[in-house]
Amino acid sequence: MELIDSHCHIDVADFDGDREAVLQRAHQLGVSAIVVPGICAADWGTLLALCSRHPGLYPALGLHPVFMQQHAAGDIGVLQGLLAEHRVVAIGEIGLDFYVEGLDRAVQQSLFEAQLEVARDARLPVILHVRKSHDAVLATLRRIPVRGGICHAFNGSLQQAARYIEMGFRLGFGGMLTFERSVKLRALARELPVEALVLETDAPDMTVAQHRGERNSPEYLPYCLAALARARDADAEALARITTANTREVLNLDASHGV
Repeated sequence: MELIDSHCHIDVADFDGDREAVLQRAHQLGVSAIVVPGICAADWGTLLALCSRHPGLYPALGLHPVFMQQHAAGDIGVLQGLLAEHRVVAIGEIGLDFYVEGLDRAVQQSLFEAQLEVARDARLPVILHVRKSHDAVLATLRRIPVRGGICHAFNGSLQQAARYIEMGFRLGFGGMLTFERSVKLRALARELPVEALVLETDAPDMTVAQHRGERNSPEYLPYCLAALARARDADAEALARITTANTREVLNLDASHGV
């Protein structure tokens, strides 16, 4: 059974002590590929180098909306330069976060739009971070259309999901599905078309219920698959095939391999 973790920050310091062991265990459990989204420009070099050493790791580059203080005016130019030198699968993780207090929404919006324009010009999909901001993100995507992508950790409405799907996006589901309290999320996962779903961990964050309070890991992706299978009353192996194919298709993984 082959799985793809469509969103995992395996490059961050949380994994510095045992990254190779984590990757080996994940591979043994069927996780054949991991998409590694960028957070800030200072880390892009490390991310690209890591992915170049591991054929199963696929890089994305982006400026995360929560870490605005770490971004500089010249980062968009740096991003454009790296795209000319390296093959990446997406621009991300980018978006709008209206949940975290103290983040300037206008500055977030400007940065989001600049990165969408980069993605549009480079003909790349995007990996979206969206919290309490789906309508604003969807409105921006209508103005600056891109080649689809993934709405990471989706928790919007069915109507919002339909609008993303119309724009060529897949919707990411992960560890939160494993918690009994996630009634709304399981209902979404059950009702959405299976062709729209991809699996993710968002490791080291948003861990599964089976490892509550611990660092999340790509090796826990099978728990997310099992939770999705229970929510949909579907065969786990069939869902693994479909979600893997969905991720490969939306991010053009095979054609984009290599950095």
